Amino acid sequence: MTGEEPRPRLAEPLARVLGTRTAGALAKLGLTTVGELLRHYPRRYGRPGESTDLDTLRTGEYVAVLAEVRSVTMRPMRARGGAILEAVVTDGRGSLGLTFFAKRPGILRIHEDRLRPGRTGIFTGTVREYRGRRQLTHPDYLVVGLDTESEEEALTEASRLIPLYPATAGVPTWRIGRSVRTVLDPITEVDVPDPVPAPLLAKRGHVGLLEALRGVHVPADGEAWARGRARLRYEEALILQVALARRRATARSMRSVARPRIAGGLVEALDACLPFTLTVGQRKVGIDLASDLAGDVPMRRLLQGDVGSGKTVVALRAMLQVIDAGGQAALLAPTEVLAWQHFKTLRGLLGPLADAGTLGAPEIATRVALLTGSLGAEERRSALADAESGGAGIVIGTHALLGEGVRFADLGLVVVDEQHRFGVEQRDVLRTRTEHEPHMLVMTATPIPRTVAMTVFGDLDTSTLTEKPTGRAPVVTHIVPADNRAWLDRTWARVGEEVAAGRRAFVVCARITGDEAEEGDIGEGVIQEQIEGVDLTADGELPLEEVRPHPRTPLHAVGDVAEELRARPELDGVPIGVLHGRLRPEDKDLAMAHFASGEAPVLVSTTVIEVGVDVPEASVMVVLDADHFGISQLHQLRGRIGRADTPGVCLLVSAAGEGTLARDRLEALVETTDGFALAEKDVELRREGDVLGSAQSGGRNSLRLLRVIRDKDIIEEARMDARDIVEADPTLESFPALAAAIEEWLEPEREEFLERS
Repeated sequence: MTGEEPRPRLAEPLARVLGTRTAGALAKLGLTTVGELLRHYPRRYGRPGESTDLDTLRTGEYVAVLAEVRSVTMRPMRARGGAILEAVVTDGRGSLGLTFFAKRPGILRIHEDRLRPGRTGIFTGTVREYRGRRQLTHPDYLVVGLDTESEEEALTEASRLIPLYPATAGVPTWRIGRSVRTVLDPITEVDVPDPVPAPLLAKRGHVGLLEALRGVHVPADGEAWARGRARLRYEEALILQVALARRRATARSMRSVARPRIAGGLVEALDACLPFTLTVGQRKVGIDLASDLAGDVPMRRLLQGDVGSGKTVVALRAMLQVIDAGGQAALLAPTEVLAWQHFKTLRGLLGPLADAGTLGAPEIATRVALLTGSLGAEERRSALADAESGGAGIVIGTHALLGEGVRFADLGLVVVDEQHRFGVEQRDVLRTRTEHEPHMLVMTATPIPRTVAMTVFGDLDTSTLTEKPTGRAPVVTHIVPADNRAWLDRTWARVGEEVAAGRRAFVVCARITGDEAEEGDIGEGVIQEQIEGVDLTADGELPLEEVRPHPRTPLHAVGDVAEELRARPELDGVPIGVLHGRLRPEDKDLAMAHFASGEAPVLVSTTVIEVGVDVPEASVMVVLDADHFGISQLHQLRGRIGRADTPGVCLLVSAAGEGTLARDRLEALVETTDGFALAEKDVELRREGDVLGSAQSGGRNSLRLLRVIRDKDIIEEARMDARDIVEADPTLESFPALAAAIEEWLEPEREEFLERS
C-alpha cells in the first residue's frame, strides 16, 4: 500500500469534513474530530409546537429559545441612518424582541422574508434589555421546516425533537446541530467500532453505538433518545469500570513490605497512655488498617470522618504499627498551620514515646520530625537527616516533603491529610521515594466530589468514622445578605456579645490583600458553569444554563477587614488579630496564642484556619464572600467553632442571589451539619470532577452523561461486567474496541491516576 494510511472515520479532522471555517468555530468548544463532535451531546430538546418559557429568561443570559414569530417590522433609523428590523417572538404567553441593524434595508430583506408571522424557530443570543423590553440583537436562528432541502425533509424536521446543544455566542446550537447531521448521516456501523461487546448489549438490553448516537442527536421520539442515552451512560460506566478493574488487578500484583502488629510495641504503649477511650468506630477502623498493613499488597484506603471524629489518633496508631515493624511514616499536610498542629498534637499524644535519644525515654520511643518551607537551614538539615537515617519514625510536612532532596530510610506508610488540597501528581510523589510500594492512607473530613466519585467507582477501600465526638455543642448557620446593612450591623453586634461573654470569634476572608488574588481566593463562586454533558430530566426538558462566567466582585481582604472592625463601635476596644499564610511561623504561633488566650479574641484570617485549629472558646464565625468557597471548605471552617459545650453560630455573608448555584451551596450548609450529606449535595451541585485525571472540577469532564449518585445501579452493573471481562482477558486482546476506548478516553498517564487517590 502506498501513501498515507486512511484515518478511522471518528478520528477524521472536522476541517476535512466541514471546512476550515466551521471547524475553526467548533474548535473553540474543544471539538476537532468527528468523534469529538458526535460525543458533544444535546443539553436538552425542544418539541415541535412547544415553546420555551420566555418569562424565565434573565438579562445577560446566553440562550437558545424555541418560539413562534408574532410580528415583523422594518423601518429606517433617522438618527444614525440605515435600517432596523424588529421581530417579536412568543411562547403564547410572554414575548421577546429580535433586532437586526443594517446600512441598507435590502440587507435585512432576507430576515424579513424568513421571519414570517406564524413560523417557529430556534433563536440564540444574549438577552439584553432596551427600554424595558428584553431582546436578542442580531441573533442566530434556524427556522423549523424552512432550513431544509426538500418538502419531505421539512415535514420530517418539523415533527422531530429539536436538539439544543451546549453552545456559545460564536457557535450557536443550530450550527452545531447542522454539523452533527453532516458527519452523522453518512456514517455506517463499520465507521463506529462499538466499545461494548455484543453479548453485553444483549445481556443489558442496550442498542448499538450508532443507533445510540442517532437516538440522542436526531431522535425520532422520546423513546429513541432515552434508549440512546441509557446505552451511552452504560458505555461510560463500563469503560471506567474496566479501567479500574485492570488497575486493581495490577495493584494486587504489586508488593509492599508487610507491617504486622508487634506485641509490646508503640501501639500498645500509646493505647495505655491515651487520656480518653477509643470509640467503637475508631477500634473497628483500627482493625481494618492493621489488617491491611499486615499484608504485602499495598494498602489504598480512604479514612473519612466528620470534623472532630478522631481520624488523627486512628492514623497515628497505623503509623506506630509501621514503626514497630521497622518502617517510617510520612504525614503530608496542606498548610504550615496544619502541619504544626499535627506536630504538636502527635507529640502531645505520644509524650515520652516521641523522645527517642533523650534521657528517660522508653526504649521503644521514636522521634517526630517536622519539615516545612519556612524552616531555617539548620532545622531543615536536621529534619532531612532524621528522615534519611530513620531516626524519625514519623515525618510531618507540607509540600516541602515532596522536594527532590527528601529521602527516607524505609518509608512504609504515607498519610495524606485533607487530600483534596493536593493535586493527584503531588500526592503520588512520595510513593517514588522508596524501593517498595508504600501503603497509603488518605483522610478527609468531608469527601469532595472526586473522592465520592472514586469511592462509588470502587477504586478505594473506604473506612468511615460516623460517631459524633462527645462534648461538642450544636452549631447553627445563617446566611447574611451582603447588601442588608441592618443584618451586617447585627452580625458585628453578635461578635461583640460573644467576646463580652469571654468567647472567641473567627472572621474569614478570601484574600490577604485587596490588590491581588491570594490564598483562599479559590473563586468557586466565579467558576464558569460547565456546559458539557448536562443531564436531561425524564421528559427531556432542562432549563437553559448560563454559559458565561459570573462577573468578578471585589473580595474582602484580611488587612482591610481588620482595620474596619477596629473602627466599628460594636467592637470598640476589642483587640483584633490577623492570621494568614504570609506571616512568619513565629508570628502565626503568636497570633494563635493571643487568640486562644483571649488577648486578641477576634481573629481575622484566611482559610489557613480551615483545619487543625482547636480553640474550645471559639463560638462564632463570620465568613465574608462565603459564596466564593465550596461546601467542603465552608464545612471545614465551621468545624472550628462549637468545639466545647457552648453553642456556636456561623454567619455566611454573601451577595449570591436566590436560585443561583452559589446560593444553593450556602443553603445546603444551613440545612445540615452532616459532612457526609453535604458531600453528596456537593456532587449534585458541582458534579464529580474529572474522575479520569487530576482536574477537580470545571472545564471538560470525562463523564458526559453518567452521574455517580444518580446512576449507582448502572455503575454496579458495569462493575460486575467489567470484573468478568478482566478476569477472562486482562489484556483485552479479545475486545479491541473497548481497549481503544480506554486508551482514548483515559490516556495512559491519566489511567494511572485512577489508583493514586
